[in-house]
Amino acid sequence: MTVSVTRTPRETPKDRPERLSPMTKRIFLENKVVGPESPIYLIGEIGINHNGDLTTAKKLIDIAADAGFDAVKFQKRTPELCVPVEQRDILRETPWGVMTYLDYRYKVEFGYDEYLEIDKHCKSRGIHWFASCWDVDAVDFMEQFKPVCYKLASASITDIELLEKHRKTERPIIMSTGMSTMDEIRNAVDVLGKERLLIAHSTSTYPCPHNQINLAMIHSLQDEFGVPVGYSGHEIGLQISVAAAAMGACFIERHITLDRAMWGSDQSASLEPKGIELLARDIRIVEEARGTGIKEVYESEMSARARLRKSK
Repeated sequence: MTVSVTRTPRETPKDRPERLSPMTKRIFLENKVVGPESPIYLIGEIGINHNGDLTTAKKLIDIAADAGFDAVKFQKRTPELCVPVEQRDILRETPWGVMTYLDYRYKVEFGYDEYLEIDKHCKSRGIHWFASCWDVDAVDFMEQFKPVCYKLASASITDIELLEKHRKTERPIIMSTGMSTMDEIRNAVDVLGKERLLIAHSTSTYPCPHNQINLAMIHSLQDEFGVPVGYSGHEIGLQISVAAAAMGACFIERHITLDRAMWGSDQSASLEPKGIELLARDIRIVEEARGTGIKEVYESEMSARARLRKSK
């Protein structure tokens, strides 16, 4: 016996505003929208994993673009402002020999010419790029390139001068929340405002043990602040980041590298090229699988329904 099922047109978010997450704000990053009902924005954190080599940076941009990431992120410091005086002359072993810590910080910093090349390369590959700025001069430097947004590192969210500097740019800001109390997060949100704010749940341990990741904070931050919330992961493997996508993270950020054995403090918690590709694939699958929350009888179920359902 064939059972007839009346199928109503699929509802869209505008048809069911009362069913949306409490987090309703959406943020435009140029041609992309970050927020509920939008594709998850994937960020490859290059940081200083390029070790001061522009060729390495371009390879990482290409790998992220090929995998379908939306953006890559760098870090920008003004060494004489960021390195405490008492640490400047400490000798450090590096791939370039023994040098002072201040000289090392200059060695891994890109300047105007390198970032101009990065800007051109990213535009040619159709991928966004931006940076975490660790001091106010670094913000002024980055403004030359009109980035789609800024990232505030977890270490910086109590630096009120730096927060105010970012807000004055009137660009979207992704604020990371590792090593922070809820009161510190609230204070930073008060300084930055919510108009162009995105928040990244994070734990500042490299690599981070699974039992310290606390993905439920994605929902807690969504509920309290009503802005797009994502996840910045420092764990080993893909499972946690994929789970964050399933739990409603609006963006996912992971460190990326050519080889985890390369020199540098962030390399061990980074994804290598194959992992970058698999993460993008798996998140897009999960994204589709999350669905709308509206119960449907799918066309693919109809033959089983007709064959297996008992009729009165």
